[in-house]
Amino acid sequence: MSNTASHTHEQFAAAAFSLQSGIFDRIYTGNAIIEYKRQRVREHTMKYLPEESSILELNSGTGDDAIFFAGKGHLVHATDISEGMQLILKQKVAEQGFQNKISTELCSFTQLDLLQNKGPYDLIFSNFGGLNCTGDLGKVLNSLEDLVKPGGQITLVIISTFCLWETLLLFKGKFKTATRRFFSGKGRNANIEGLNFTCWYYDAGFIQQKMKRKFDVISVEGLCSIVPPSYIEGFAEKYSRTFSFLSRMENKLKHLWPIRSLGDYFIISLRRKLL
Repeated sequence: MSNTASHTHEQFAAAAFSLQSGIFDRIYTGNAIIEYKRQRVREHTMKYLPEESSILELNSGTGDDAIFFAGKGHLVHATDISEGMQLILKQKVAEQGFQNKISTELCSFTQLDLLQNKGPYDLIFSNFGGLNCTGDLGKVLNSLEDLVKPGGQITLVIISTFCLWETLLLFKGKFKTATRRFFSGKGRNANIEGLNFTCWYYDAGFIQQKMKRKFDVISVEGLCSIVPPSYIEGFAEKYSRTFSFLSRMENKLKHLWPIRSLGDYFIISLRRKLL
């Protein structure tokens, strides 16, 4: 993809998320599956993260994860391309008194060479598919090496190329949704607040291949492989005992093949090789 086309797609995504920023937290608060996803990602990340680490967060959104990490004693540089999201994040930082723990910067993850605070960091973190908003993920991955310390960690949460629950929607007649990842080589259309932008899907193998020269894989986990995706609204509330059972099963099997490859997302952590 050309730099011009990539930049255009990013600007559409930035505008869409800026429009949604004012209601973003309200939309996603109280959804039990989203809370489950956040807990899983945080447990995974904290398992490998030393105390008082420095963190570069990509696509930080309204700052829930930045505030979580700051509350655990880490320093966070929270970046995003959306001005609206950054504004909400800054308001939260001021309200909760984390000015000495969280810094912010308006910066695209495809232009990290322009980043003012280049670290290097103990952790580079990106949650909930923000990196799926680029068709140049390989370029982004190549730019991370110099931003993370030797022995440092990268944890990414990526929307995957195959989701079992989504495919099962075929049986409900939702052919377009059920097959949208099958034909996504050139990206698929997404719409937020009436604005269209493009989303791409990736698998863990793509990331491992791109990073293998300088990074070792720590862990790959499926997320919402057995638990349904959060867009299946009301599932956890309507079927609370089933949701609890599915959560326990996913937590037990998350590392195993094929479970790690069947989720709405996968979580992948890598460690930069020592010099």
